[in-house]
Amino acid sequence: MKQGTTILTLDNGYHLWTNTQGTGDIHLLCLHGGPGGTHEYWENFGKELADLGVQVHMYDQLGSFYSDQPDYSDPENQKYLTTDYFLDEVEEVRQKLGIDHFYLIGQSWGGALVQLYALKYGEHLKGAIISSMVDNINEYLEHVELCREEALPPSAVRYMKEIEKKGDWSDPQYQKYVDVLNAGYVDRKQPPAISHLISTMATDVYGAFQGDNEFVVTGKLKDWDIRDQIHNITVPTLLTFGEHETMPMKSAQRMAEDIPHARLVTTPDGGHHHMIDNAPVYFAHLKQFISDVETGNFND
Repeated sequence: MKQGTTILTLDNGYHLWTNTQGTGDIHLLCLHGGPGGTHEYWENFGKELADLGVQVHMYDQLGSFYSDQPDYSDPENQKYLTTDYFLDEVEEVRQKLGIDHFYLIGQSWGGALVQLYALKYGEHLKGAIISSMVDNINEYLEHVELCREEALPPSAVRYMKEIEKKGDWSDPQYQKYVDVLNAGYVDRKQPPAISHLISTMATDVYGAFQGDNEFVVTGKLKDWDIRDQIHNITVPTLLTFGEHETMPMKSAQRMAEDIPHARLVTTPDGGHHHMIDNAPVYFAHLKQFISDVETGNFND
């Protein structure tokens, strides 16, 4: 398989940036978060997994930084701002890359797509890796409210709620509080390697699904809830969460019980992006999971 960058032309005519790293017979397809984020925190996975013989495939989803960005003000393009679209995009990417019987990993929003893909297209999977994503939004919202109360004084929490009622997302003080929360629970390490002079977030996509920031949900994800479906995920599943992040650990523990063949691992001192915050532990867990599935030694 071609290494490096390949531009895929989708059946809808748009183009996606993809990149393949590593050689071997094991394939790992990576789904970034956001929605509207980028592939960049997957870039070292090929190197980290090289000793297992893993080919790592990553891409920017439609609307994201390196891929085509439709004009979402055109009503015709609203059909691309749906969970169903992004789920079926994963399957089209798989087909166009020519991979099968592969591992699928997703971070945050990507972890939601992993859950949906395992339910709809599970016959193509060897294993599913859900990185920092729960199966419903209500438990998430309860937890991030606790995070705010833990990280900020009561006056600051009240101020944020007042601004959120007004929808005044550009308020400078509000955004300063968001920065404090991001530093504590999302990007704890804030590595310069994936920083840019301009923002890489596809705000049209992120806003449609999430909202202004990680601590409010005003978009389509407010309806996310598949608690009654995850018991139908039958492939070996790794749930990996940071121990100091936005996603609630109690939900992860329940998911590990509800998914028939699931293993839950946690990353000490890891926030939402714990593959960066504590990479040695994160990769040790990931490599153990892949090795166990490959050798038939996976037990949940």
